[in-house]
Formats: sequence, structure tokens, C-alpha cells
Amino acid sequence: MTVQPAIQYIVDEQGAPVSVIVPIALWQEIAAERETAYLLKSDTMRQRLLEAKERQGGLSLEATRAQLDI
Repeated sequence: MTVQPAIQYIVDEQGAPVSVIVPIALWQEIAAERETAYLLKSDTMRQRLLEAKERQGGLSLEATRAQLDI
């Protein structure tokens, strides 16, 4: 099990918290959740996300690169 660094609080002279330092993995998780919540506000985007989640198949990265000749 990997131990994540703790959130660090920065306080002013009176001890009141003014900032935090958040481990990047936690920040990325928070950002992804915010983006998903934003997208789910739209009925159209909600439907598209649900359809994409259920979709089976598709092309692998290698097959896509071959099709695009890159």
C-alpha cells in the first residue's frame, strides 16, 4: 500500500488557515469529479456520457494510429 502525502495547511500569524497544499493525485481526482459534475448538468451531455459508458468495442490505439497513418 502506498502512503499518500497528507494535505498540508498554511496558516497566518494568528493560526487561521489561509491555504492548503494538496497531493497531486488527490487534486487530479477532485478536478475529474468537478469536470464530470459540470458535464452532467447538461441533459445532452449526460445522455452522451451514459451511451459512451455502455459502448462496447471501438478501436485500439494502435488500430487508430494505423488508420491515421501516424
